[in-house]
Amino acid sequence: MNSSSSSDLELTQTFHHPTTVFDYDIHWTSLGNTAVPPLIFVHGTPWSSHVWHSYALSLSHYFRVYLFDNPGFGDSPLGKPIHAETISKEVALDADLAQQSEVFAALYKFWAQDWQESKGAHVVAHDHGGLMSLRANLLHGCDFRSLCLIDVVALGPFGQPLFKLVAENEGVFTALTGPVFEGVVESYIRDAAHKELGRETMDALKKPWISSEEGRKGFVRQMVQANSRSTEEVEGRYHEVGENIPVRIIWGKEDEWIPAETALRLKEKLNAEDVVMIEGAGHLVMYDQPGRLGIELGWWLSKNEYRV
Repeated sequence: MNSSSSSDLELTQTFHHPTTVFDYDIHWTSLGNTAVPPLIFVHGTPWSSHVWHSYALSLSHYFRVYLFDNPGFGDSPLGKPIHAETISKEVALDADLAQQSEVFAALYKFWAQDWQESKGAHVVAHDHGGLMSLRANLLHGCDFRSLCLIDVVALGPFGQPLFKLVAENEGVFTALTGPVFEGVVESYIRDAAHKELGRETMDALKKPWISSEEGRKGFVRQMVQANSRSTEEVEGRYHEVGENIPVRIIWGKEDEWIPAETALRLKEKLNAEDVVMIEGAGHLVMYDQPGRLGIELGWWLSKNEYRV
């Protein structure tokens, strides 16, 4: 499976959803036959649905695949404040991903109207997409057919040194421009991979953050948000997830962002079926070991389609 394929997918559809504080326009697309089981890929930070393109193309032969960009990532703009003067800094930051999770849940239920069965969709989530998916299931009633969590943000403690540095010097980092800012972004992305990323892949991953002032501010905002991450509202209920749906955890053994031991703790919390450690892979396992991840995803999805 070639994760650096130049076959980009365009998010041609838009889903509008207002919460009590923001108006959102989420860009998405779907691939594959409408008669086959649905499969949703959820990305994390600072990525976009681009990280899933090659997997979506391959698996769309067997599943109805859905891709989308979270608010403020890729093609989806940040939510527009409905009453900006009444929104607290904490709500605007959305460190617990309450807003993003609510929007994902609404999008999930919108898609579900077209599904021919009521078993729900298979969900594959990476990074903070894991916390979003868990919140959607536990707090918003989204029933999944299965859940595969890949190097996810779901258990504390949170925060890398860069997150703390940016949070404490937000104005300084927001003021950076040009090659200096691009260097910060590229260094950050490079640290997520265990192997050297190809130039085409690196350019695609950093482009949303360096091509405009809005992108630069967005990158800084994501770092500040990540420094304040919270799972308090749902972590105590994680055991309910594995009791109701099949859960698999996949982790890059050399992940320097979220240590591999976190996967074992998460397995116990979620009552997950198993943990798969992928050697030679860091946080960006889909680029470090695309073939191995493709096999593990294919096996997991097939197993849960024929589960008795």
